[in-house]
Amino acid sequence: MRLYITTVTALSRAGGVLAMLLLAAAVLVTCQMIFVRYLLGGSTIWQTEFVIYAIVAATFIGSPAVLIDRGHVGVDLLPKALADAGRRWLEIIGAMAGLAFCLLLAWSGFIYFYEALTRGWRTATVWQLPLWIPLFPLPLGIGLLALQYVAEMLKLRDGGTLLAGEATHFEELE
Repeated sequence: MRLYITTVTALSRAGGVLAMLLLAAAVLVTCQMIFVRYLLGGSTIWQTEFVIYAIVAATFIGSPAVLIDRGHVGVDLLPKALADAGRRWLEIIGAMAGLAFCLLLAWSGFIYFYEALTRGWRTATVWQLPLWIPLFPLPLGIGLLALQYVAEMLKLRDGGTLLAGEATHFEELE
């Protein structure tokens, strides 16, 4: 299980780096689009669509890294008010609910991606990007988020915590 946690954590961190690069690419393409449109007076064809898809992809692909760092929005008033046993049960229930949601979203995203890939769907714009390309980050990122939820539950089982700001004994692996 230690190998699973280490591997999934490394993949999640790599997803975080990819998300950062996608956001940087979106910023650069936006600057290029402004330059072409307003300074050169040219038209832009693919830039707006690329920026939208890059930001959405960064959101999905970067979400497992955010889970590792406990960066998702959460309210911890109730967990901090509970005793250790109650807190652990609340964390388990929350992690299982998050995992169930991620599995459903990853599966439905995969079906949509697969249909776009096998049926040759394209975006309805001048660029006509194959639709499977912007759809792929959904099952990829949320599937990896599901794997990271499992890793976090394994950490929890072995004495760690899912609460933000509280250390686990697996932090040396990350």
